[in-house]
Amino acid sequence: MTASERPASERNVEKIVRGQATSDGAGVKLTRVIGTNRLPDLDPFLMLDEFGSDDPQAYLAGFPDHPHRGFETVTYMLAGRMRHGDNKGNVGLLEPGSVQWMTAGRGIVHSEMPEQEEGLMRGFQLWVNLPARDKMCAPRYQDIPPAAIPVFEPGDGNRIKIIAGRYAGIAGPVSAVATEPLYLDVHLVPQTELAIPVAADHSGFVYVYEGVAVAGDKPLAKGELGVLGSGNRLTLRTGDEPARLLVVAGKRLGEPVAKYGPFVMNTQAELHQAVADFRAGRF
Repeated sequence: MTASERPASERNVEKIVRGQATSDGAGVKLTRVIGTNRLPDLDPFLMLDEFGSDDPQAYLAGFPDHPHRGFETVTYMLAGRMRHGDNKGNVGLLEPGSVQWMTAGRGIVHSEMPEQEEGLMRGFQLWVNLPARDKMCAPRYQDIPPAAIPVFEPGDGNRIKIIAGRYAGIAGPVSAVATEPLYLDVHLVPQTELAIPVAADHSGFVYVYEGVAVAGDKPLAKGELGVLGSGNRLTLRTGDEPARLLVVAGKRLGEPVAKYGPFVMNTQAELHQAVADFRAGRF
């Protein structure tokens, strides 16, 4: 029996987590949802931050030059403009609806700075681990403008933006990622039900950023993340109000993780080498 022929088994929420207020970069205020003592990680996901403020003092300092090695960063902008640059001469602009999927690989030094002095800045950054075989690969970027992200509209008012993976036979623009991710931005109207296939060997979560939605067997309010249990299908429902949420899943790596700030390797020896390489200017 192939995977497509197996009967669907529902994924329920086995843990609900609310993020913690913190700051990063040069003082940008944000909410950390994955990467706290409540949820240190969710293989292969290492961190999830939500940033959102219309107070310039909360974001203007931005994220000046900082290094990364051994994992991927995924920035998804809902509102505002952010300018990216790195020590290899790459530059790019993140605007509302755009995505940058950066594979740091063996090392990059980059910055993300606001290109606005007022107005709302809102979005998410997700950290995705790389398998040991890919941790020292060449860095690369997938800069995806809003127009390149397909939107599936089934005709009932619901909208599903497909950033990575597949839904309803439509593939997202992110490619060649080892963890075979699913990354959907789901907009649900009131009194609706939507089923989403999720690979059985993937870890997954739902993060509600507007409204209230039921994921599997549990309601999630705005600002709550639901860690998904086993199964191969997620059912989402809404009541009397609409909801907006992220559905994210990725193939588990099952490898040891050694973390130190912006470096994520498999052993302490590899971490020490990463720090030495950065200090020696070898990124």
